Amino acid sequence: MHGHRWTVVVCVEGKQLDHLGLLIDFSEVKQTIQKTLTSLDHNVINDLPYFGPKGVNPTAEHLAQFVFMELKKDLLLNEKRLAWVKVYESPDAWAIFKED
Repeated sequence: MHGHRWTVVVCVEGKQLDHLGLLIDFSEVKQTIQKTLTSLDHNVINDLPYFGPKGVNPTAEHLAQFVFMELKKDLLLNEKRLAWVKVYESPDAWAIFKED
């Protein structure tokens, strides 16, 4: 068994800024990302339901998809949308998940 140090990048898109000139409150996004990543941190990923015995292989691609789906459920996006999630396994090995 071994650990990984993943880096996660999230992109939110929108067509309009609020009265402060912001698209989205980064603290809300950061809090939601932290909640999602806490479920993965210091755990055996294969023991989690999404990745478990009948789940998917814990690749960077599947991790990006998992994080995307969790954030999509939890973020209050209103007129914005979660565009993509990028998971880095290393500086030159990464995967992006997005919905069309």
